[in-house]
Amino acid sequence: MRSDSGNFEEENLGKAYDTRLILKILPFMRPYVLVFSLSVAMLALITGLDLAVPYVTREAIDRYIVPVVTNESSGREGRMIRVDIRDMDSRDVLSRNEEMFEKKGDDVYLSLDSLKNMNREDLGIIRFMDLRGISVCSLLILVIVAFQFMFTFIQKLVTEYAGQMIMHDLRMRVFRHIQSLSLTFFNKNPVGRLVTRTTNDIQNMQEMFSSVIEFVFKDLFLILGIAVVLLVISPKLALVSFIVIPFVLLASVYFSRFARGAFRDLRVLTAKINTRISESIQGMRVIQLFRYERENHRSFATVNHDNYLAGIRQLQVFSVFMPVVEFLGSLALALIIFYGGKGVLDDSVSLGTLVAFISYMKMFFRPIRDVTEKYNVLQNAMSSAERIFQILDKTSDVDDGSGNYAGKGMNKMALQSIRHVEFENVTFGYNDTETVFNDLSFSLGQGDVLAVVGPTGAGKTSLIHLLVGFYTPDSGQITFNFIDRSSYDLSSIRSRIALVTQDPFLFTGTVKENILGATNGVTDSRFREILTAAHCDALVERLPKGVDTVLTDGGSGLSSGERQLISIARAIARDPDLIILDEATSYIDSESEVIIQDALENLMRSRTSLIIAHRISTARHADRILVLKRGKVVEQGNHRELMGLEGLYYKMVKMKG
Repeated sequence: MRSDSGNFEEENLGKAYDTRLILKILPFMRPYVLVFSLSVAMLALITGLDLAVPYVTREAIDRYIVPVVTNESSGREGRMIRVDIRDMDSRDVLSRNEEMFEKKGDDVYLSLDSLKNMNREDLGIIRFMDLRGISVCSLLILVIVAFQFMFTFIQKLVTEYAGQMIMHDLRMRVFRHIQSLSLTFFNKNPVGRLVTRTTNDIQNMQEMFSSVIEFVFKDLFLILGIAVVLLVISPKLALVSFIVIPFVLLASVYFSRFARGAFRDLRVLTAKINTRISESIQGMRVIQLFRYERENHRSFATVNHDNYLAGIRQLQVFSVFMPVVEFLGSLALALIIFYGGKGVLDDSVSLGTLVAFISYMKMFFRPIRDVTEKYNVLQNAMSSAERIFQILDKTSDVDDGSGNYAGKGMNKMALQSIRHVEFENVTFGYNDTETVFNDLSFSLGQGDVLAVVGPTGAGKTSLIHLLVGFYTPDSGQITFNFIDRSSYDLSSIRSRIALVTQDPFLFTGTVKENILGATNGVTDSRFREILTAAHCDALVERLPKGVDTVLTDGGSGLSSGERQLISIARAIARDPDLIILDEATSYIDSESEVIIQDALENLMRSRTSLIIAHRISTARHADRILVLKRGKVVEQGNHRELMGLEGLYYKMVKMKG
């Protein structure tokens, strides 16, 4: 039975299990754990430095700007300056303004209110040490900022490096996996959707690493750190400011439920837009020829408008969430100013503590406000991750027993050469309701030339798909050298087969790259022999840069015959054992057909050949001809024998004149 490696309907996604997605992402992060550890260490240092700035500010205010001291003799605490009478200049000021000072034992104090009545020169002497303390605090803040810059630079650099490398590995994994999937998958999934998966979706995940790691290891650490510092500075005022936190958590949980669906809708519609654009560009000739521009535009406008509405729904979610967080932040700040200001007035809270609390609360709500953007990135990335891992979770329905790239499985034999091919009672259908072959059986010996003919829908192309391993039979078996195909490494089977189709596909690249492909070790002399055998000499001479001429857009600058010659040269370069010709001359004019036919004879010489003949003339000279009808072999023999039967083959020949 075939597994379901078909399409994934994006609208039918079930509940997203983020923890499962994270577990699937972790293996891609594991090679870079040391880099992430360095990033986390930098974030810890940055968080500590962030917390230090308001604390230094508090110390500058309470120690030097508006000092709060306790008179050790009287036990009085207030806004006073302890004067160092060991300093001669300070003693002189004391002698000139003795009525302003309060003496208790060996300590001398000066209230801040008295400073208003002191001249500037004496004030400078009395507050010299405070000014020096303020200078030290200012310098310390500058040093903190400098270290913040350095650590932030290192953190951003290593995090982006790790994120880019993970995306590089993930993109290669997805691309490699896509190449391993059978044609069933590609038949059911549009090109635009798959392109979106390997480009936009993976890029979305890259943004997640830098933002989410910063959120988890910096913003959360910062929030916890602020909470601890506030409790240490003033437990009572800290508890007042924490009143709004439950409401912030409730708002975050509530809005996250709506945001998930909005982001899913956007990812689905983005894939639809890419698919529509891709199909429109590929089919532009048909669109313009049949005047489908208006209908195609209307269809695209519908999808684009749906995307716009999904974007609006996303904005609506966050346009409500953001003001709610701003309101709660302002409420917390108002509570601090009210209760803290009241404490400053009755000397239960220092001015520096109040200023530090205000700074810390602004820092506290900054990451909460930023969570809007980070949640945006996270949900976008999770929606993308769902679809990426949907592809990676798909397995090929080709029964090679491996599920790995190019059919390379463990304990598989490598096929060294093809000496015999046989279909034994093969039954196959592309779906459960339609059967293409019923108990199809035939064999192909080494050096044989077998032609397959039949009316449209007889299964000629499906036979090729089965033979090269694009699909697996529902029942029966396909053997190579009398051994079941599943016992062989599928890539080794394909390496011994060359396929020449009626409309060959050429890649973007030079002529030489299209011919040799992954073939290694081809000498210049051997390459010239390949060009000669494929009758590509004249073509290469005509091209501006010869074999180094770059072909684009599937070789659109070449004629059908020239593309066919290059595909024949590509087949010769593989030096295959089995040649499959899917009516290689059906699109060619009579003059080009002669040249191509000669090139094909060079290709087929001393090789086993299977010819899919859509034109009866192509099959005439085959050693044996199979006549298919509705997935069954109804006649077989050479041309003369089949004509003598006066059956289906005879009627087809007479019908073609």
